Amino acid sequence: MLGHMNNDSSAPRPDIDAPLSLHRERVHPDWIDYNGHMNLAYYMLAFDHATDTFFDYVGLGETYMKANAGSTFTLEAHITYDRELMVDAPMRIDTQLLAHDAKRLHYMHFMYHAEENYLASTNELISLHVDMETRRSAPMPPEVLAELDQIASSHATLPHPKQAGRVISIVR
Repeated sequence: MLGHMNNDSSAPRPDIDAPLSLHRERVHPDWIDYNGHMNLAYYMLAFDHATDTFFDYVGLGETYMKANAGSTFTLEAHITYDRELMVDAPMRIDTQLLAHDAKRLHYMHFMYHAEENYLASTNELISLHVDMETRRSAPMPPEVLAELDQIASSHATLPHPKQAGRVISIVR
């Protein structure tokens, strides 16, 4: 089903990037606001596209949902806006798995200008696996958990992102 499973779950596979670099797209002209840069709402849309790509990669995408009546719901999301993007800018969104358990995933997307390589934005999320028939949380299938274990093993070598777990406030 997943196409990139490995029978040896004790060691990270060499084909798993750390972080995963799965999603690319461009800033659409209709995403530009009156300030002349990408509007904040479209950062979330681009991150949502990256989440879809990530979930396809681990076996939790639309195909999985249709075949298994299971899906994921976002429980919480945080975005930082680090540097602006202009019309038609190429984006590369990398994904780091921070943690997971039988029902939840904690992950972070990093949006870069794909040519100039500066960090434009980050998106930290927690998603919950849901049985779509009961609309309640449910454990993910064993093969998905095995894939997540492999990614987590590979991503364990990455530093913990400074943006992860931030609290919004004005410090005085």
